[in-house]
Amino acid sequence: MPAPVPAPGPASAPGATPTPEPAGPDRYVLPLVVRIERAGPPARTDALETAARAVLVLLSDPRTAEGTGEWHKRVRLWEERGIRKVVRRARGAEWRRTEPLAGITVTGRTAEVRVFPPVPLDGWPKDLARLQVSGTELAEPEPPAAPPEGTPVLWLNPRVEMSAGKAMAQAGHGAQLAWWALEEPERTAWRRAGFPLAVRPARDAAHWADLAAGGLPVVQDAGFTEIPPGSATVVADHPALRGNG
Repeated sequence: MPAPVPAPGPASAPGATPTPEPAGPDRYVLPLVVRIERAGPPARTDALETAARAVLVLLSDPRTAEGTGEWHKRVRLWEERGIRKVVRRARGAEWRRTEPLAGITVTGRTAEVRVFPPVPLDGWPKDLARLQVSGTELAEPEPPAAPPEGTPVLWLNPRVEMSAGKAMAQAGHGAQLAWWALEEPERTAWRRAGFPLAVRPARDAAHWADLAAGGLPVVQDAGFTEIPPGSATVVADHPALRGNG
């Protein structure tokens, strides 16, 4: 089976050795902003799923995917140097100030997430830099339903506790590892279907162990925030990847 892939790592097949994260201006991060209004915050699972889809939408957008696209070089540099993602929250005027910036807004049932092309770690646009990372704790009004048969599932490690913002970033990593592992026809089919996916915690430790040993892409966190480095956080269970290990 392939070895777990560190979340900040190179744009290559699962099991590759991660590229050390460089210092200074060569370090990039992918910003994700979740809209959290006081009167109507999103449900936690919907926010996680919307963040994961937002990453896939950015990766498949012509501005990223085509060699002449305006985001192509930046995304490739980011992938080579480590796919670090940071989730910030916004509401009201803060959210409106993000909309003129180059990016893509993805909407779920209750969640809105805006994803932006990678920025230098120390060079965030001011309207994003002023947004807060903390405070992204979200409630789950009711237990999520079982995913429909055949839906790709990003399984969360039930032993690792994460804030909603951290879990959104990890779900994004899992979606990205699945994207890398798919063949082009499978990517095209997923994109044309609108990137259906579900994010769910593994049922228990035994279920998680089976998933992690099943040859599917596994996210290992680099340990920048909240959890120890090397923590396995997500298994990306896309039906097209089963049996590929």
